[in-house]
Amino acid sequence: MRPKTSLCAAAALAVAAGGATAAELTIATVNNADMIIMQRLSPQWEEQSGHTLNWVVLEENVLRQRVTTDIATGGGSFDIITIGSYETPIWGAQGWLVPLDDIGGEDYDLDDIFEPVRAGLSADGTLFAVPFYAESSFTFYRTDLFEAAGIEAPTEQITYDEFREIVAQVHDPDNGVFGTCQRGKPGWGENMAFIGPLVNAFGGRWFDMDWNPQIDSEEWRNAITFYVDLMTEFGPPGAVSNGHNENRALFAEGRCATWIDATSAAGYIFNPNESTVADRTGFFPAPKQVTDRGTGWFWAWALAIPSSSQNVDAAKDFLAWATSREYIELVGETEGWVAVPPGTRVSTYENPAYIEAAPFAETVRDAILAADPSNPTAEPVPYTGIQYVSIPEFQGIGNFVGQQIAAALAGQQSVEDALAASQAFAEREMRRAGYIQ
Repeated sequence: MRPKTSLCAAAALAVAAGGATAAELTIATVNNADMIIMQRLSPQWEEQSGHTLNWVVLEENVLRQRVTTDIATGGGSFDIITIGSYETPIWGAQGWLVPLDDIGGEDYDLDDIFEPVRAGLSADGTLFAVPFYAESSFTFYRTDLFEAAGIEAPTEQITYDEFREIVAQVHDPDNGVFGTCQRGKPGWGENMAFIGPLVNAFGGRWFDMDWNPQIDSEEWRNAITFYVDLMTEFGPPGAVSNGHNENRALFAEGRCATWIDATSAAGYIFNPNESTVADRTGFFPAPKQVTDRGTGWFWAWALAIPSSSQNVDAAKDFLAWATSREYIELVGETEGWVAVPPGTRVSTYENPAYIEAAPFAETVRDAILAADPSNPTAEPVPYTGIQYVSIPEFQGIGNFVGQQIAAALAGQQSVEDALAASQAFAEREMRRAGYIQ
């Protein structure tokens, strides 16, 4: 096993010898399970390096708003930010992020990171963020509830219509178990992360080849009507308030029979220290409908350094530590191998300890490598991205559409009104940005 201090040893010696100034780094991150583990283990890096960390841990929508505002204005509030595969290429191309092609030296082994993940965090061939974990999506299900209902778990990709039939059979609200739990909390990275692939499955797309919005199309109406009906009939009360974290907690507490969401959540759901259903959970692909294109999303949560940081060298040292093979070994040894950050490194999927602990490992790896953001829809599109569109304007459009669909889910307006308002907003924003006349 390689020594765990190798990536920080030089910095620690330099600080101890007075050759460098200890820095306090402010890091903004999301409040999910993997990042909480990183925060818990980070005192080891502080001790090794001589630097300290000031943590700003935020809910996903709040994190995106705070970080986007700060980096776009050059505010300089953060030395390290947690961002995703949507923002990284856009912000890197605009000069808002520090290039990371030289991170960690040979010990870091950039080639060990899956090529599609590196590509998703690069712009014009330059790496601007390093992945903490990467994910696609699949369907979690309760093996005991399926068995009790006489349902044979799918081994192939089923349709959403078939999925709904299954959900109806395992829905048991009288005993506190809901047929399905899907994201309802509005946000381009919350409910729209599920709804984007759902729309893809129903044959929809965000824009045609001339960048005209397609949100009021029949395909969108079919997809959103399906979603609202599914969640109204078989979802938990107050679903419009539930995002990834809330649904993960509900599933782990045994309250959901099915859940389509991030493959990265498997490390939590299959961890008996975190989940009451760790030994009663299985998985199968996210459903398709009229097409299987773009039905499993692609995402990477990554760490980056804003160009406004005054502590770039120290920040790079932390990034190298937190995304290294040594860090993955540290998590495996301290938190259990089932909990290690998934989807980033080839070596993780060659590690017998991880393969033994994580029954989902091969499926997750294959789903990530199979996701094709360059070909996400049944009809041709001018953009890349499965659950998002890789243009700066998408963040505002996606948030607005997410709010309209959440209002439809809450019964505050019809699906038709939600999509009409979304279409009008998207057309206005695309004209303002010069995509259409």
